[in-house]
Amino acid sequence: MNMASSSSSPSPMSSPSSLDDKNLRILKWVKLLLSVVFVGWIMIWIMAPTNTYRNIWSPKLASDTDSTYFGKQGTNILIYTFPILFIFVLGCIYLHMEKGSENTEKRSGLNTRLVAWKRPVLVKGPLGIVSGIELAFIVMFLALLIWCFATYLKGSFARLRPTAQEKLWQEKLDSAALRLGLIGNLCCAFLFFPVSRGSSILPLIGLTSESSIKYHIWLGHTVMVLFTAHGICYVIYWAATHQIDEMLKWDKTGVANVAGEIALLSGLALWATTIPRIRRKMFEVFFYTHHLYILFLFFYLMHVGISFFCMILPGVFLFMVDRYLRFLQSRTKIRLLSARLLPSEAVELNFSKTPGFRYKPLSTVFLNIPSVSSLQWHPYTVSSSSSLEPERLSVIIKKEGSWTQKLYNILSSSLPDGRLDVSVEGPYSPTTMEFLRYESLVMVSGGSGITPFISIIREFISRSNTLNIPTPNILLICAFKTSADLTMLDLLLPISGNSSDLSRLRLRIEAFVTREKAPVGDTENLIRTVWFKPRPSDSPIAPVLGQNSWLWLAAIVSSSFVAYLVLIGILQRYYIYPIDHNTNRVYSYASGSVLNLLFLCFCIAAAASAAFVWNKRGNSKEARQIQNMDAPTPMVSPSSWFYNADRELESAPKDSLVKTTNVHFGQRPELKRMLLEIEDPNVGVMSSGPSGMRHEVASICSSGLADNLHFESISFTW
Repeated sequence: MNMASSSSSPSPMSSPSSLDDKNLRILKWVKLLLSVVFVGWIMIWIMAPTNTYRNIWSPKLASDTDSTYFGKQGTNILIYTFPILFIFVLGCIYLHMEKGSENTEKRSGLNTRLVAWKRPVLVKGPLGIVSGIELAFIVMFLALLIWCFATYLKGSFARLRPTAQEKLWQEKLDSAALRLGLIGNLCCAFLFFPVSRGSSILPLIGLTSESSIKYHIWLGHTVMVLFTAHGICYVIYWAATHQIDEMLKWDKTGVANVAGEIALLSGLALWATTIPRIRRKMFEVFFYTHHLYILFLFFYLMHVGISFFCMILPGVFLFMVDRYLRFLQSRTKIRLLSARLLPSEAVELNFSKTPGFRYKPLSTVFLNIPSVSSLQWHPYTVSSSSSLEPERLSVIIKKEGSWTQKLYNILSSSLPDGRLDVSVEGPYSPTTMEFLRYESLVMVSGGSGITPFISIIREFISRSNTLNIPTPNILLICAFKTSADLTMLDLLLPISGNSSDLSRLRLRIEAFVTREKAPVGDTENLIRTVWFKPRPSDSPIAPVLGQNSWLWLAAIVSSSFVAYLVLIGILQRYYIYPIDHNTNRVYSYASGSVLNLLFLCFCIAAAASAAFVWNKRGNSKEARQIQNMDAPTPMVSPSSWFYNADRELESAPKDSLVKTTNVHFGQRPELKRMLLEIEDPNVGVMSSGPSGMRHEVASICSSGLADNLHFESISFTW
């Protein structure tokens, strides 16, 4: 179904369609160029273990790039760092052009060639739900690791010669230990791409940081297995050759063993807390321990030196840019307008946002509430729609852990100053709205898993009422434990109540209450609203880099890296080169690495801060314009300003919500029967909630019993 087909056609004089076609052709060529560069970068990794690279390519590259300004570091910057940064910067420009393209949604039709590849092929297992595409890339990446390790070993073993001091097996163990470290370094080159939330690399291939977190987890486990084996093999080798004192050495111009051991211990402590049981039961331990990545990276840099570190620098550099921008955004106190408290002990927080700031359904924000915890940040799916509520952003929080328990208690009690300090990172949006591709849409949720579907339904409300765009047939199957949880359905309608008529939406809701056979208590009027009194200094949620964020991000990355090259060029030419003369045998590796790190941090901070301050001025002007619009209406008495019963939604929207809902008590949804009964030819199926439910839905869609069901994975690894 073409979701944009009913919009009015443009006038011939403006010819936007021809301009859009031209932009589409440009975008295709840009994406082709980016693909070629990326394939070339991968080929470098593939060729690196071979004798061809070792004997021919590497000497040629070293002689051509070994200048007095960059030394031996210049080679790795050229072949490992520059290609990825080129992809990132040009990718930002690509995404900016795509964002401004008129008919992006028209081009998001169902690609039948990818349907089979996107179906889940692994459902129940340690990797979770894995599609055919993901499995293919897993196999290719493992093949790359095996190829590199085998080729490294074959070449190194051929050069080994037994000596009086060492036996052949000891020399082989030494060689294998080194190559395990090299393969771990290859995995490190990819490790930080998935956790750069604002990166342009993931959107280029249709991914979000949240959906890619599982790749970070897989890579992290692989890295630690390889580095642990690397360290253990060296300890065995040193013990067998009576060189155990090597563990205490920190060579001035070679590998620093002590630094490597500290990096490994930091990584092991971090790795231990990622066990799912520990992460679920003791999230705070996992959260705080994960910051050991700073020690891991620093001492890994000290272990190998800056020249070798440049092989993984692209991912680390882009992560540092992203992390610093998140830090700048988190310093702003956000204008919190109200909170709706439900009998199910769920809370909807409503924030002010700049009207021009648009985000897509299934977006995610990170919240920090100092009165609950000054250090913890928690991710939540945005439940509002920027099309339906242009000046509001909402999230729904279910009371489940200690952090949410404390937040609910604070909101349930009387707030002394009538306000709650909140900081926000994000929102982070998916690049496309895949659910628009289908003629019918089935959404299966369990408990608070209904949250992402609220944003989708609100988006369809806006399309049907405001934009007059036809919407698909929508079936929402939701399971709750108690009848009090049914009040979550009331959040399908925004607190404003504007343009919230469900009668034009082809929506059917099948709600199941699993632990009660009849309604318990009266939950009709138990939704309460807390209204806050923000400070004038509080700001609405706004994009950290303004409306042209992709262009600003490209400028930050390119300018900071160029400035870094200038500074290290000056350092190398006028300070290190007169001492070392590019031999890497005189000047300390550690000193050079620390100076490089300081320059890198300075350049990132300077470029990102300048861009942030510039855009904050524009956001401040817009914030002042909407400040008075966010206050509660003057008709409300002072006694009911902060805490009162929920202002009733308009009766028509609420009546239409009741008419579309069927409630089933004392039973669970028969998912297989309900899904297989759907006869529409093109059905998108989404699931959110307990892992068992998601696995069941994925199994049904991948069983082959119905070719019309297309499973759309939603990740909540954050």
